[in-house]
Amino acid sequence: MQIDYIIVGQGLCGSFLGHYLLQKGKTVLIIDNNKSDTASKIASGVINPITGRRFVRTWMIEKIMPFALEAYRSLEQQLNANIIEQCNIIDFHTTPQMKLAFEERLPQETAYLSVVKDELILKKNFNYFFGAGEINPCWLVDVNVYLDKMKLKLSTHLIETNFKIEDIEFKNNEVVYKHLTASKIIFCDGINGFENVWFKMLPFSPNKGEALLVEIPNLPRTNIYKSGLSIVPWRDDLFWVGSSYEWSFNTIEPTEIFRKKTEFSLNQLLKHPYKIVNHLAAVRPANIERRPFVGLHPMNQQIGIFNGMGTKGCSLAPYFANEFANHLVNNTPLNPLIDIKRFERVLSK
Repeated sequence: MQIDYIIVGQGLCGSFLGHYLLQKGKTVLIIDNNKSDTASKIASGVINPITGRRFVRTWMIEKIMPFALEAYRSLEQQLNANIIEQCNIIDFHTTPQMKLAFEERLPQETAYLSVVKDELILKKNFNYFFGAGEINPCWLVDVNVYLDKMKLKLSTHLIETNFKIEDIEFKNNEVVYKHLTASKIIFCDGINGFENVWFKMLPFSPNKGEALLVEIPNLPRTNIYKSGLSIVPWRDDLFWVGSSYEWSFNTIEPTEIFRKKTEFSLNQLLKHPYKIVNHLAAVRPANIERRPFVGLHPMNQQIGIFNGMGTKGCSLAPYFANEFANHLVNNTPLNPLIDIKRFERVLSK
């Protein structure tokens, strides 16, 4: 069987890349191992235009966020599903210094920052002492609905199996995988990239995140609430509460330390009772540069990668999947800040 592209991984990256390549008339096969604990499947789904303690704009947000919104909206119509909704962040200032940083930034960033209009509602639900600001607009992607619906959409182009890299061969400038022959194979397989023989020299920096799924019956689901931790509306009347950002960890499993720390924070912040129903953990495919890894291997143009989204997969994946698809099909240049050509010397070893 002859096809154009094999894509390894049906997470956020693989699904969008496969979608755009199919739109361009290419033949695609996506291979996925259907693991339940991937970073995509337990992500909060938040698209936030503001980052850090200095309240600065997220990298390329002026282009990335509108593109992502249009991409998800288009898929909602195609898939007959609710995937994305506006859900602005209420950011509780945790110290007087954070309050001052917000107030100093506010006049310079009126496009995304504003004061909270009615704190009386917040006071009914939360204990906080240094005020709050709003980040607007923010968007919330139901990642699991997206992945499930894309699996159905891509079902005729998808097989679920335990992919083994040693099953790949290269013959006559083509990729051979079992009974398949393709022009290229693209790895969109998250943390598996850390061990990929062709790409493991990239500066990956695995980052573990943990979150709790919590019932908070009386808490309005109108916003994302942030006070050190984030409380994010989840499906089935639950809230996603997290997350940790651990660059050094001994286990990939959920830990009692995180649970107790998060419970303590919830007890301090919330004025309502709550019930923990699940505890999640996964390792994110992050990297030292905090820029995606996109492109074809400099020593073998039959092998590509689309990975390294870190904590911002929901916003980055649509934009750069489209850019990568255009590069693959039309040879348009990639943004040099994401192109793995920047690591040519390392990858050539």
